[in-house]
Amino acid sequence: VQLQASGGGLVQAGGSLRLSCVDSGRTFSRLNMAWFRQAPGKERELVAAIRWSGGPTFHADSVKGRFTISRDRAKNTVWLQMNSLKPEDTAVYFCAARAGLIWGLISIATEYHDWGQGTLVTVSS
Repeated sequence: VQLQASGGGLVQAGGSLRLSCVDSGRTFSRLNMAWFRQAPGKERELVAAIRWSGGPTFHADSVKGRFTISRDRAKNTVWLQMNSLKPEDTAVYFCAARAGLIWGLISIATEYHDWGQGTLVTVSS
């Protein structure tokens, strides 16, 4: 598993970004995928997760209705569509992966075996 995240940038509040995470390995179809974020001085937190099968998905309460996680097996890619961005969404966003993840443990960062390098999202007010 080799994860490459991209799509971050600077956007005004209310704007949108779409983050991408590509897996260059051969096991993507079996991986449960997630997006975490970490703001300065704060712990890494789960933003959204998606099962290897494509469903169900999880979205944190803070982003529910604004962010959407999705995946495409043929493209070995998982996306995080972020709409109605707020300054408090500013953080480094990481994609993470693990096969065989127990769904009840998806919010625990140490449960994930593989991580992308992170992409910075900055939302200005």
